[in-house]
Amino acid sequence: MRRVPPEMFRFATVERSDLYGALLEAFGVAGEHLETALGFDAVRERLRTVGWLAAVEDEELYEALRQLVAWELLDVVHNHAENYRTAEEYERRNLQYSLTRRGEAALAGVRHALEVLASTGALQTAVLEAIADRLDELCVLADEPATADRRIFSTLRELEGHLEALVENTRAFNGELQRLLRAEGADLEVFREVKAATVAYLREFLVNLDRRAQAVADAVSRVERCGIVGLRERALRGAELPPSAGGDPAAGWLESRRARWAGLRAWFLPEDGARPRIDQLHDIARRAIVSLMRVLERINESRRRSSSAVRDFRELARWFAAAPGEEDLHRLWSAAFGLGAARHAHLAHPDPELIPPSLPWAQAPPVAVSALLRTSGRTERFTRTGRVRDVAAVRAERAERARAERAALARAWRELVTEGAVRLSSFGALDPGVFQLLLDLLGRALSARPDSEGLRRAVTGDGEVEIVLSPPPDDRTAVLHTTEGSLAGPDYVVRIGVAGGADAFPSPGSGRRGALG
Repeated sequence: MRRVPPEMFRFATVERSDLYGALLEAFGVAGEHLETALGFDAVRERLRTVGWLAAVEDEELYEALRQLVAWELLDVVHNHAENYRTAEEYERRNLQYSLTRRGEAALAGVRHALEVLASTGALQTAVLEAIADRLDELCVLADEPATADRRIFSTLRELEGHLEALVENTRAFNGELQRLLRAEGADLEVFREVKAATVAYLREFLVNLDRRAQAVADAVSRVERCGIVGLRERALRGAELPPSAGGDPAAGWLESRRARWAGLRAWFLPEDGARPRIDQLHDIARRAIVSLMRVLERINESRRRSSSAVRDFRELARWFAAAPGEEDLHRLWSAAFGLGAARHAHLAHPDPELIPPSLPWAQAPPVAVSALLRTSGRTERFTRTGRVRDVAAVRAERAERARAERAALARAWRELVTEGAVRLSSFGALDPGVFQLLLDLLGRALSARPDSEGLRRAVTGDGEVEIVLSPPPDDRTAVLHTTEGSLAGPDYVVRIGVAGGADAFPSPGSGRRGALG
């Protein structure tokens, strides 16, 4: 990391730092309005626009501007383009102030620091989907003519922006998560709600995370097969970089793009075969869920009891800290750890009538106390060994129920499997269970992205049944009837079969015949 100039951020730590910061913010707002230089009166006017309402004398404002010039955050030039009628007007309007490169960097650094302090990280699955979409768009644009260079540039920059958002939000959220794991809230109710909400948030993020990460990795491979070097060259032409007095900016621009692409591969498809960072994020989220669940369990346990060992030891530590002398410390130690609960007080002698009630305990004969009573609070109790329950009947009933459920599921799939492409309307009337399976298949297919031929493919959760969905060739409406009601929708062309081509549901003559009429 390059050494930061020592004077760059001094304005934020010295006296009147609020005025210095307001002046830099005023110049930054002026730059956003394409005002590159401000005179003295314009500086005062801009101060009011950024929210500075305190009164500032002219000499104090001049001194603040001179100090910023001394720190090389502002540049001052003489304005020779104006006509001055009086010496006072010349003195007020002659000098023009503008931000230097160092001033722009200092203002950007302070703004970014304030933004980081006010922001919270997030785990956004939408960013992963946006990255995959931009990669697919690059593959499509690779075959477009030269007129698409500008679109390639904008798409590549959007891709880098999404990756930067993923990295920044993940890093910020991980920091907040680790602080939450170490935090001990004063209000246990609020603390418990925050941790429970965080657990639910992490679980929601982990759903289908592996599938989204694999989709991005596959998209990265496709872009590289299309030629990432050529895409970068075309994006450079589409960037239309202005000429620079310090040399050709193209080499630095291309090097920056190569570094960003290497960062993308490190997250999803490392070149050296290392573990992708997205998998590390998966592990962090799972470990955080386990840790948060343990903390929630401890909080709930402490809420169920009027006191807890943690509170007792903390209170005891306060007593030790307030003890006046060493002898008091020893007495406190003996009182805290040298006593045990009088659990044997309920025990009696074999013949209690021989012992008068007025006899002191120190003079009474001893009573045998079980060692188990001291450790667990219970005395020995010898009983017969419990009978071992015969679970053979329960096991057979469960096995029979499982076979019946599998057979019913197989019959339902045999009714849905087609021998080719059919119209959705050909299913007609269906049993409620079969209808639910068909709806699940249609929902999975409609949520998948179409391939190059416009087909949507999806498989069931166990990977046994596959559906291929084609858009309807006309405006016909399919109506499916069940005993619970009817469903109307576009008459899609579907093909349902066993994934891999094997017949997982053998039945003679099974399968709906293809019908595209």
